[in-house]
Amino acid sequence: MVGVTGVVRDPDGNVLLLRHRFWAEDRQWGLPTGGAQRGETFEQTVVREVREETGLEVRVGEMVQLRSGFQLRVEVAYAAGYTGGGTMRLNPMEILEARWCAPDDLPKGLLESHRRLIEASHP
Repeated sequence: MVGVTGVVRDPDGNVLLLRHRFWAEDRQWGLPTGGAQRGETFEQTVVREVREETGLEVRVGEMVQLRSGFQLRVEVAYAAGYTGGGTMRLNPMEILEARWCAPDDLPKGLLESHRRLIEASHP
């Protein structure tokens, strides 16, 4: 399994963060994340996951990270930009809340690994 994460920024440099329903209660905030499907490029995974979780459209940029991850899976992360397309429409089965956050004002409960991705992908 390949886990794919998108570090999505708006034109002002704010980062899209989601409060995930199924994540540990003290660590529910994180970036849009999901598993790659067979035959899908990792960039396509970022676009699909952001659309499924939020209804927003993004364009994918450079790879931020590639590493071995949890339970022997591969984890890959890409920088992405909000294109202005789509309408914020959360998937209530997965996402409790979404926020655009300034990189210096991130919420308590953000996964530390996602905090590092935000820092590593800062323009």
